[in-house]
Amino acid sequence: MRGIEAGNNLLLGVTGGIAAYKSIELARLFRRKGVEVRVVMTEAATRFVGPMSFQAVTGEAVRVRLFDEAHEAAMGHIELARWADHLLVAPASADFLARMAHGFGDDLLSTLCLATSAPVSVAPAMNVNMWEHPATRANMSLLADRGVRVLGPASGDLACGDTGAGRMLEAAEIVSLLMYPRKTGLFAGEKVIVTAGPTREAVDPVRFISNRSSGKMGFALAEAFAEQGAEVLLVSGPVNLDTPAGVRRLDVQSALEMHRAVFDNIRNADIFAGCAAVADYRPENPSDRKLKKNDDQMALSLVKNPDILAEVAALENGPFTLGFAAETQELAENARGKLAAKGVDMIAANLVGENLGFDTEQNALLVLWSDGEQRLPKQPKKGLARALLEIVAEQYQT
Repeated sequence: MRGIEAGNNLLLGVTGGIAAYKSIELARLFRRKGVEVRVVMTEAATRFVGPMSFQAVTGEAVRVRLFDEAHEAAMGHIELARWADHLLVAPASADFLARMAHGFGDDLLSTLCLATSAPVSVAPAMNVNMWEHPATRANMSLLADRGVRVLGPASGDLACGDTGAGRMLEAAEIVSLLMYPRKTGLFAGEKVIVTAGPTREAVDPVRFISNRSSGKMGFALAEAFAEQGAEVLLVSGPVNLDTPAGVRRLDVQSALEMHRAVFDNIRNADIFAGCAAVADYRPENPSDRKLKKNDDQMALSLVKNPDILAEVAALENGPFTLGFAAETQELAENARGKLAAKGVDMIAANLVGENLGFDTEQNALLVLWSDGEQRLPKQPKKGLARALLEIVAEQYQT
């Protein structure tokens, strides 16, 4: 999908939700970048933000109703659809995304989504349970299959008091994601999914099983892919890291959540890089109440988590797969075994301990593929990621 540039015409759709106030800043920032902005609001959106606020920022009248005699005498909605170089719906509510996915055209904004030939992006905003509902996940998959670009949502504290995924991205981040320069580089135009960080497997509401992964290597890899022109989705476990520029991020907690996020998006991916330290096991029966310290010992029954990397590698006509292996001994032998067992195209292996691997700024890698290998010496993880991508690019093109 091509980006937005200065001089382009942006049609900004605003649907009903508390995040609608963010779209005023969004319109202002696009205007500062030299983009012409016209705003279309749903009736529900006007309950949260007044049309005059957008008119003051854009200098353009705001459209709300489909059957507006002042505009529809000359088929104004079709003219508006033709005017747009890009259509962005922000915030996009669960209800609007559902109607959009199923081709409804019962108001002005949904009609424009059907009538425009311009690229379409959406910035979802809703309660975490609504975002994670199977119906919403299915709707998002349908939209992605049709080429709609999904921006976010972010995770954090929500207006309703819940915490989790569902926050609309901040205005500056949306502008950064859409106003990118023309893509060049080793992976120009390729769609890449990177997983990063640890997963947390709940024991009870306050305890979990996890590992020492900081996510730094995965984030460096996502940044390097974006620098080389790829469209990157970063699926991250719980880490304290900023999202790299030009990267779309989905935050998850558990291995099952990461599995779902990956497979909701994998059909469109050209490359999958499984850099996350996904827990191999999870508690079989996590308690819904805090477990009390009563006995000297406690037995915890664990069950296997799905192997995300192996499942992606096994997909028919699936993406190029890059896996990671963290080992404490016999690095080459264990990594070569993992390469064969999981059926991946390439493995990047590293030793952990002795100031390598987890919780460090530097690392070294042994990169293996079916008929070759290459060692990358100890260096900062961002430089290591860039060097790794040069090897990936050669094998991917082959």
